[in-house]
Amino acid sequence: MVIYGVYIVSKSGGLIYNHDHNVPRVETEKTFSYPLDIKLQYENKKVVVVFGQRDGINVGHVLLSINGTPVTGRTTDDGKDVFEIIETKENYPLSLKFGRTRATTNEKIFLASMFYPLFALASQLSPVPKSSGIESLTADTFKLSCFQTLTEGYNDCFTPVIRYPMAFLAFIKELGQQDCHPTYTVPQHL
Repeated sequence: MVIYGVYIVSKSGGLIYNHDHNVPRVETEKTFSYPLDIKLQYENKKVVVVFGQRDGINVGHVLLSINGTPVTGRTTDDGKDVFEIIETKENYPLSLKFGRTRATTNEKIFLASMFYPLFALASQLSPVPKSSGIESLTADTFKLSCFQTLTEGYNDCFTPVIRYPMAFLAFIKELGQQDCHPTYTVPQHL
């Protein structure tokens, strides 16, 4: 198991701590004939797949290049509109590269603010009494694991992260390299 990122979120949804490792790019390049059987839409300054996932190209993937020319926003680097290229039959066959882009800082803060409400909803809907909510969430490119502590344990839990970030990162590295439970001891002088 490889850990790509660690998010520590407060109960109010604030991002307390974030650490990202180098996330490998998920890219798929495919040659298409006319008409294009994947529905694309311009959202948040990106051309995104909204319908018709297949062959490793999933909903949510972003158009990265057309025939090797990088795409920035709605245009290619040579100034042509992406949708004009795709809608013109004479341009086919087209080689389109799709992938996931790295999350921006704003997207990370948004993710952090949405996680606690999702957790609270899951713990209310669970048929298990005193449910702890979401334990793990699996998507096409990642698995999100959730570990919750009580609010009273805030200082005990997060003091090592704030005072000893390198020890915490060593703990995360150990967690990613082992299948067993990692060992981590808080320095006695805390």
